[in-house]
Amino acid sequence: METRLISYGVCKMIDNGFRSFLPNYVRPLLKLYQMLGLSPNAVTIAGCLGGLASAFAVSQGMFIVGLCLWWMGRLLDGTDGIYARHLNQSSKFGAFLDINCDMLAYSAMIVAFAKMWPELSLIWILIMLLYVLSISGALSLGSLEAESTHSSNRKLKLATGIAEGGETGFFYSCCLIFPASISILSQIWIGVLLVSIVARGIMAFKYLKEQRLS
Repeated sequence: METRLISYGVCKMIDNGFRSFLPNYVRPLLKLYQMLGLSPNAVTIAGCLGGLASAFAVSQGMFIVGLCLWWMGRLLDGTDGIYARHLNQSSKFGAFLDINCDMLAYSAMIVAFAKMWPELSLIWILIMLLYVLSISGALSLGSLEAESTHSSNRKLKLATGIAEGGETGFFYSCCLIFPASISILSQIWIGVLLVSIVARGIMAFKYLKEQRLS
């Protein structure tokens, strides 16, 4: 009996909404990439560099500049896969590079936050640890989901959760726009990460249990 892991109810949040409509509005950007002679992997790296530049700006107290750079980087990150499919150049290495660049950008911003708000150092360390658990859980569960559904539009399957790239960007944006609320925002984000990690663990347990019974 085929089991679709998504039926266990881990929410599809901001990312999936963007993925559904973004391809319809980025054709001019894809043409620009081609005019510049960029490869999909080059777009991925450029998106990562945008995230790193954003983190550096934030570490220097330039929050609005950092915010703009962050979303510029995320736009590049959100269109690299679309561009790869447009050129028929999707690859497992591209997916590997994308995931690693994403985590580098996300982690760099937490380092920037730690520099700006050192009094919350334990919170930033905890968030970094939760990022490790979150991405490892997403990859592991995504592999199980891929086996179950036998279909995916990604070369490396990531299980959907409520703490994806869009939600991470929303959290970072709130921190930069409302820095006076950084303590409560960071605690809320820890809660969101924990919910995603626990939910994926429950989903994996249920899936493996059904596999033993089938």
